[in-house]
Amino acid sequence: MFEIAISQTTTARWDLPHEVARLSKHGFGAISVWRPKVSDMGVEAAAAAISRAGLQVVSVLWAGGFTGGDGRSFDESVADAAEAIELAESLAAKTVVLHSGCRGGHTRSHAARLLAQALEQLAPLAARSGVSLALKPMHPSAAADCNFVTRLSEAVDLVERFDDPAVRLAFDLWQWADAAETLSLLPRVAPLTAVVQVADRVGPPTVGGDRLPVGHGSLPIRRLVSKLVDSGFQGAFEFDPVGETVEFLGYEGVLASTRGVADAWNLCPATIFGQWGRSVRPVPLRGSHFSAAASRRSHASSQTVSRG
Repeated sequence: MFEIAISQTTTARWDLPHEVARLSKHGFGAISVWRPKVSDMGVEAAAAAISRAGLQVVSVLWAGGFTGGDGRSFDESVADAAEAIELAESLAAKTVVLHSGCRGGHTRSHAARLLAQALEQLAPLAARSGVSLALKPMHPSAAADCNFVTRLSEAVDLVERFDDPAVRLAFDLWQWADAAETLSLLPRVAPLTAVVQVADRVGPPTVGGDRLPVGHGSLPIRRLVSKLVDSGFQGAFEFDPVGETVEFLGYEGVLASTRGVADAWNLCPATIFGQWGRSVRPVPLRGSHFSAAASRRSHASSQTVSRG
């Protein structure tokens, strides 16, 4: 069974009570929370609103920046990530999504040591809290000043070296669906991934590029989802489109469109997608392969939504 969540960054202008009511109305059972919204409402009130709507929290967005490129010290960034883990535990969330931070004037090797040191400090806390830390690599064309982990293989190698169930991946299809190394890495990516973030695009990833609703771009998303499932992925799918197309369609339109995708994915991927995406008549599974539950990054509790 897979959880299919909507990220709060997609519906950024809705307040949380209205947001969770609308997600529930559209038949979604899971949400990815954006820390500024929870901070604005208060943790207890937010948890109560989410619970009343019958939603599960898949992930908390986001923490990181361990290299100091955003003006915080290493210790401050680690403390902020610890707060994100505490929030995740309070909301019964499974995952905190992490960004490494930019190089921040460091050599790549020193930046990598800072990231590893942060994970070493945070992983035991995450494990005790029942939370995983999902490191999100970003395409070099979209990473800008927030991430020095700009190769998918680099992130996979790091998580494999840690060999710790509390340290996992956040795999963003918007970043990596058409990257040259992606297909060959999927057998390694799938079992390491806690969350798959889902948005479409046209053209290459860029800083500020729109994250389109599925079906409004040209990425081979169905092919990748099928391959991920076949390769052993057992985490959650987070739909997190953001940008002008979302504003044009309206939040209700995006939720309705995503509900249609989630309904289609409620069938067996092997019969929906066929072998590498060939059209095959879908056959419903007994029960459901995907649960009917269906981010975008934010910084700690004070950052605005960005499209990367």
